[in-house]
Amino acid sequence: MSISLDVFLVFVAATMGITYWAARRSSGASAYFAAGRKISAWQNGFAVAGDFMSAASFLGLIGLIALQGFDGMLYSVGGFVAFVTILLLMAEPLRNLGKYTIGDVLAYRLSPRLVRALAALSTLTIATFYMIAQMVGAGALVNLLLADSGITYNMAVVGVGALMMIYVVFGGMLATTWVQIIKAMLLSACGGVLTVLVLGRFHFHLIDFFAAASQIAYHQKEQLVVRDFLQPGLHYHPPHGPIDLLSLCLMFALGTAGLPHVLVKFYTVPDAKTARQSVVWAMLIIGSFCVLTTVLGLAAAIMIGPDSILARGGTNMAAPRLAQALGGDLLLAFVSAVAFATILAVVAGLMISASTSFAHDFWTNAIHHGKERTADETVLVARIAALAIGAVSMLIATRLGPASNVIILATFGMVVAASANFPVLALSIYWRRFNTAGAVAGLTVGLLASLGLILASPNFMGIDAASATGGRHLIQAQPWFPYENVGIVSVPLGFLAAVVGTLLSKEPAAEAKFDALIVRANTGFGAERPSAD
Repeated sequence: MSISLDVFLVFVAATMGITYWAARRSSGASAYFAAGRKISAWQNGFAVAGDFMSAASFLGLIGLIALQGFDGMLYSVGGFVAFVTILLLMAEPLRNLGKYTIGDVLAYRLSPRLVRALAALSTLTIATFYMIAQMVGAGALVNLLLADSGITYNMAVVGVGALMMIYVVFGGMLATTWVQIIKAMLLSACGGVLTVLVLGRFHFHLIDFFAAASQIAYHQKEQLVVRDFLQPGLHYHPPHGPIDLLSLCLMFALGTAGLPHVLVKFYTVPDAKTARQSVVWAMLIIGSFCVLTTVLGLAAAIMIGPDSILARGGTNMAAPRLAQALGGDLLLAFVSAVAFATILAVVAGLMISASTSFAHDFWTNAIHHGKERTADETVLVARIAALAIGAVSMLIATRLGPASNVIILATFGMVVAASANFPVLALSIYWRRFNTAGAVAGLTVGLLASLGLILASPNFMGIDAASATGGRHLIQAQPWFPYENVGIVSVPLGFLAAVVGTLLSKEPAAEAKFDALIVRANTGFGAERPSAD
């Protein structure tokens, strides 16, 4: 499949050129971590969308819809609706209160050392989950396309990880932002082309398309069944389905507003107004993409069939298989190259957010008590952290293998964000009484609860042959927790711990700073401004 490799190499060469260009303009901490705060609203909107529209959204989501129908579509809708929370609650205060990370917001009126250290730990955990998902997606693509060329799954994972380290280590946020902008444009164009080709097969008669989607035949427990993929309940059925569905909605609604690699984008714009406008741009792009992925997921179920998808490459390969059925090897090469671009861009965003949090929150403020460090030292620590994070993610991804559905893996990170990050961010910004003890309790309990429940959930352990992720269970045992989406328990625990920790202690200094926080959050007075040329 040399044509796929050729198209991919063209994209890699283009992004390397962007990295070289950005590296010459990324001197100093502000340029490296926040692109000099000069990204416009439409640029940041495309970058946010590019960050959110990951391999999970493209590869995993289409495959999930092809297997679960309407229930799989909820992942797509949830991602779009979640940005309403960011628009109304997070974008403006975050831009005005912070500098580089979400730890800046928490440290504004709380004791900074422990809070920043825990925020950095949460950020690293979330980034690792998301990076593992992207690496698995990269390896799965290679298994489909380039196995005959001698490039294995593990080689693909290592290669993608190495490319990401180059982008982040040398180009910083500016290179990452532009790679994500280009990726969002390519992914939207790719989804549009595939959707037109799909509808063309049905003579652009939506009624015929949905009629075909209502009669999907596949094998279930060795029996051939025919199901309506437009009806809910195919996956989320009693007894646990309704609660699982509620948990999924809770995870998306709050988790996206706590994702560090999404929120860090609001530090790259010059002011809060631009931050709000960029969210609107992102919602338009992501909303359009959600419609396209819904059509493509149903089309994969109609034209390829759930049985064939599982037998040939798994759920992650539903989109490339659909492209091949619509346009042969040439379209397969284009779609695969775009999928690679998606993986490259998202991993770059994850690495820059994680390494920034480690360098700024943990190294500078937790280890060195906030004492001024040189810009060169801070950037160097971030680059070393990026290398370490990338290496750990590559190692875990190679151990997991290509079978697991990448969107399920990505939701693990979102659960941590909803359970640990969002409660303390929201309470810090909107509750006067909130204090350091509450932040520490919320971050700690939210992180530990989400991780513990993930390890005990059916997505991680089970006694049957295949897990909800599409691969084999990592632990062959009866799940200790009955729900696939654990946010129904971990999110309330995160909020409860934050509230109880606050009520059991007093911190007059934190309350005294609340009025100043409100003024700055809503007016931008005293906020970080764009650096001079």
